[in-house]
Amino acid sequence: MSMHPMISALRRHKAGVALIVLQVALTLAIVCNALFIIGARIERIHRSTGLDEKDLFLVTQQWAGIDSADRPSTLERLDAMQREDLAALRRLPEVDSVTPINSLPLLGSAALNDELGRSPGSVGMHIESSFYFADQNVLKTLGLRLVSGRSFVADDVQHQAFGDAHAPSVVIVSEQVAQALFPNERALGKSVYLGRGSKPAKIVGIVARLQTPGTNAYSTRFAYNSVLVPSRLDSTYSRYAIRAKAGQLDAAMRAVPSALYQLNVQRVILDNGIRSYAQIKWQAYRADIGMSVLMGGISLILLCVTAAGVFGLTSFWVDQRKRQIGIRRALGARRRDILSYFQVENFLIVGTGAFVGMLLAVGLNLWLITQYEMSRLPVVYVLMGMAVVILLSQFSTFIPARRAARVEPGHAVRGANTR
Repeated sequence: MSMHPMISALRRHKAGVALIVLQVALTLAIVCNALFIIGARIERIHRSTGLDEKDLFLVTQQWAGIDSADRPSTLERLDAMQREDLAALRRLPEVDSVTPINSLPLLGSAALNDELGRSPGSVGMHIESSFYFADQNVLKTLGLRLVSGRSFVADDVQHQAFGDAHAPSVVIVSEQVAQALFPNERALGKSVYLGRGSKPAKIVGIVARLQTPGTNAYSTRFAYNSVLVPSRLDSTYSRYAIRAKAGQLDAAMRAVPSALYQLNVQRVILDNGIRSYAQIKWQAYRADIGMSVLMGGISLILLCVTAAGVFGLTSFWVDQRKRQIGIRRALGARRRDILSYFQVENFLIVGTGAFVGMLLAVGLNLWLITQYEMSRLPVVYVLMGMAVVILLSQFSTFIPARRAARVEPGHAVRGANTR
C-alpha cells in the first residue's frame, strides 16, 4: 500500500488530524502517569505487614480519673490495672492470646521512632527504626515468624511510663534491621543501642518481617525497620492486641468490652476503640484506594473521549469519501483493501500522537518528581499506555472502516450523477 496518497489526503484535513494528534498525546501523557500512580498504590496496599492478620484485633481504652503517670505510685497503679486487664482478657474462651502494645503496623498513632545503632551515642552506624513495646506473648499474638533466636520470656519484661527513656537488656529485631546494621554478619547475639542511650541491648531474636506503624512518605523510607522491646507502657490509656481463636473474631470483639467493664468501670472504650486488623488496614490505605479509583476513573474517561473522537472523525471521513471509495472499488480495490486503508491511516495519526504523548508523559513525570517526590516513570508504563491507546483507536476505527469497505462500485456513478 502506497503511503503518498494517504499522506496527501491527510494534508487536506490538517485541523482534524492535529486535533486527534493532540488529543491522543494528552491522553497518553495522563494515562501513563495515572497507571504508574495506580500501580504504585496497589503495590503499597499489598505490602506484607509480617502479621498473621486473620483473627487479630486491637483494643484501645482510656482510664478515667487519671491525668498522668508522672508519680511512681500512679505508675505502679496503672501497671497493676493493665496486668489485671491482660489476665481477664486471657481468661475469655474466645481469646487465644493477648499482648499489651503501643501500636501496630499501619496504625499510624503512637509510633515511637528513633535511631538504632551498633555503638552508643552518635558514633558509628545508626538506622531509623520504629519500636514496639510488648510482653512475652507478642510473637504468638501478632503471628510473627521467628527466623532465628528466641521469643521474650517473662523475666525479660519490664514496665515504664509512656515516653520515658528506657534501655532494655534484650530486643527482637526484624530481618531488615539485622541486615542493615550487620551486613554479611550474624546479627543474633550482637548488641545494639536504642536512641542515644549508652546501655547495650542484646538481640535475642529475629523475625522475618514486621512493618512499622507509619504510613506517610517519611515512614516508607524505613518501612520494615522494626524493633520489639520487652516492656509494658503505662499511661492514661492502654492498648491490647488480641488474637481470637480461629473463626471467633466477632465473638471475641463482642466479649471484650463487658469483660473489661466488669473488672473496672473507671475506663472509656469508644466506638472505634475495638477494631479488627482488617479495619485498621483499610483505614490506613483508604487514601491510596481513593487515589487509585480517581486515577482509574480519569483514565477511563480520557480513553473513552479519545475513542469517541477517533470514531467520529473516521466516520466523517468515510461519509466525505464515499465517491472516492466507489471509484477505487470500480478500479478493482477489494473490501479488505479499503478496510486496511483506514486502519493504516488511523495508525499513522495515532502513532504520531503517541510519540508526542510519550515525550509529554516523561515531561509530566519529571514535573511530578519535583513537586510530589514521585519515582521516575518506568518505560514499561509508557509502552503499556501506547499499546492501550493504539489498540483502542484501531478498534474505534474498525466500525466506520468496515462501513467504508461495504461501499459498492456503483456509488461512484451515483455520486457523479448527483453533482
